[in-house]
Amino acid sequence: MPRFTFHRLWAIVLKEFIQMRRDRVTFGMMVGIPLLQLMLFGFAINSDPRHLPTALRLGDQGPYVRTFVAALRQSDYFTVVREAATEAEAAQLLQRGEVQFVINIPEDFTRRLLRGERPTILLEADATDPAATGPAVAAARVLAGNVFDRDLQGPLVALRGRPGPVDLQVHAHYNPENITQYNIVPGLMGVVLTMTMVVITALAITRERERGTMENLLATPVRPAEVMVGKIIPYIIVGYIQVTLILLAARFLFQVPMVGSLPLLYGVAFLFITASLAVGVTFSTLAQNQLQAVQMAFFFFLPSILLSGFMFPFRGMPEWAQWIGSILPLTHFLRIVRGIMLKGSDFADIAPELWPLLLFLAVAMAIGVKRYRQTLD
Repeated sequence: MPRFTFHRLWAIVLKEFIQMRRDRVTFGMMVGIPLLQLMLFGFAINSDPRHLPTALRLGDQGPYVRTFVAALRQSDYFTVVREAATEAEAAQLLQRGEVQFVINIPEDFTRRLLRGERPTILLEADATDPAATGPAVAAARVLAGNVFDRDLQGPLVALRGRPGPVDLQVHAHYNPENITQYNIVPGLMGVVLTMTMVVITALAITRERERGTMENLLATPVRPAEVMVGKIIPYIIVGYIQVTLILLAARFLFQVPMVGSLPLLYGVAFLFITASLAVGVTFSTLAQNQLQAVQMAFFFFLPSILLSGFMFPFRGMPEWAQWIGSILPLTHFLRIVRGIMLKGSDFADIAPELWPLLLFLAVAMAIGVKRYRQTLD
């Protein structure tokens, strides 16, 4: 048996570098995925979200109310974006996810404060994601306890006594007990569909090319769109089976409420499943082998799960990361699913999240059909 030599060892090492240079997609993934993880975890992920959109409903315009609102605007946790005129308008803003909090100050706030009656400030929170509201609610409690100290002077100084001059009441809507499963389990529907639909279809055309069955398709009069749709339909059925299983588990294993319309949820799921499958087919036309197809699918899946609001609060990310997350279909699907299941959202409520999903579907399908046509040629 020949003895070990560094000459032959160097030849093998050189061969691997040459092969790595030829397989540029794999080499790009080896470098790109760690850099992507570094960028996302280092800059985009934030478990302490701040500057959360807040609406005000002010029944009193007195000086103490203005003090509280000014302190609220200066806080790092709240950004006042709207002033609601009625309770119905405030509830609609919260329902559609346009704001994270609604702060209600009653009409007799100033009079009751001066009497030492500890008037109530009502903080309504969209608690579908407990991680996004917890730190801000804690900051609001501290703010309500000491923000009036500078104004309570002279004969009013006695009102500084603990537990504070005002009573901050927090109403956590949609998930009052801050149960994590209420947020995670509906989100898993989108995560599972993204992972399985993109990966499975990314292997579809690539597998046929490796096995030599692509030539059979080339010899048939089947058009590219027909082949693409024909490959997608079976996986749509599989996707609906996954949706059904997750809904059953959510209801009977985790007791997640189903407040909204089930047919509406299934209808939106069709758009998301089709969009994910179109991405997978596009990757399969770009990849030269199944390994590259899986790598591309993972490269799409990683930012989807990190920037969509599934693992970390979406509003806690910097603006550039929110822009990237808004392009991804999982971001909008998570909002729709949580809105339907936890808030009882109807079609009008989820409409702002539907058009980005439809736009992504149209673009992904167009690129997939075009790339598949080039593959056939």
